[in-house]
Amino acid sequence: MSQSPIQSDALAKFRLQIDSLDTQVLALLNQRAHLAEQVGHLKREEGTPFFRPDRAAQVIAKVQAANPGPLLNQHVAAIWREIMSACLALEVPQRVAVLGPEGTFTEQAAIEYFGSAANLIYCSSFDEVFHATAAGTAQFGVVALENSTEGMVARSFDLFLHSPAHVVGEVSLLVRHNLLRQLNTLDDIEVVLAHPQALMQCQRWLSQHLPQAERRAVSSNAEGARLATGNPAWAALASERAAAQFGLHIVAHAIQDEVYNRTRFAVICLPQTLSMPAPSGNDCTSIVVSVPNRPGSVHDMLTPLKKHGVSMTRLESRPAKSGQWEYFFYIDIAGHPSQPQVRAALAELQAECAFYKVLGAYPLGRDV
Repeated sequence: MSQSPIQSDALAKFRLQIDSLDTQVLALLNQRAHLAEQVGHLKREEGTPFFRPDRAAQVIAKVQAANPGPLLNQHVAAIWREIMSACLALEVPQRVAVLGPEGTFTEQAAIEYFGSAANLIYCSSFDEVFHATAAGTAQFGVVALENSTEGMVARSFDLFLHSPAHVVGEVSLLVRHNLLRQLNTLDDIEVVLAHPQALMQCQRWLSQHLPQAERRAVSSNAEGARLATGNPAWAALASERAAAQFGLHIVAHAIQDEVYNRTRFAVICLPQTLSMPAPSGNDCTSIVVSVPNRPGSVHDMLTPLKKHGVSMTRLESRPAKSGQWEYFFYIDIAGHPSQPQVRAALAELQAECAFYKVLGAYPLGRDV
């Protein structure tokens, strides 16, 4: 249906107003960028950290509180995160190690946290992410911690035991696995490639729709997508970003067994890169401990939390690999070590432990 002359005139006027506002917004953004450059010079002279996640959270909270609408606060947060990422890149580009190749959910989590202006360094494994962060190749790293369907990502937790890196932030990402392939059909698929966690998160769908296909574990979902480009009989479980990156068809959308399948990612760095973030009022403290192998030792370990009214939000165990049936316990508690009740509970808990390490204290991540 064609527009009337009156409608066309009104549309043209609105577009002119939008074009004028875009020019004003761009000018203001560049003014902000110039100020960010000056801040960067001061930080360089003082030797203070360039990236401050607590400051970024404060800025976003402030603009959300001042938002009159109709923009939704979640969209305001996304816009401001990109603005701050672009400005920070003028101060100093942030080097962030992630599981590669391009198109992984770890890459997506890093972009959600740091913005698209971050300089991503793609690694072949979580071991390599930890090593790049500890060695200084990257200033930060992003690793998967746990999935709402399949639980902890064991390798990440094992690596924390001996790494000097600590956790300074987290991202909780809604993970939708898609079946990607060269051919736009489900017929004649012989192999499905994915990270072991993704294969487990989609096992019901795979058993129903591709019962004869081999399920082959690879280092990442995006690596599976890359390999699927080389064989028309292979398919991969991966993100829409991976489909676009490798030019594959999405032959089945969102095939994970649980609709609200989420993965929690940790942002790690060396303490000299960024020290423990200040309390935000909505924090998590992560620790790993082991206790003497005696009756009641686990109960004694947890008693200080109850005594001081500190909530434990997660408890996982991993074998200590000592051959003596000993375990490490990974514990998340609500709160920050600077809070008196948390400080007192942790001090008493540490006294009960044969091994004790704080993995980090950081603001709770937002769901994206």
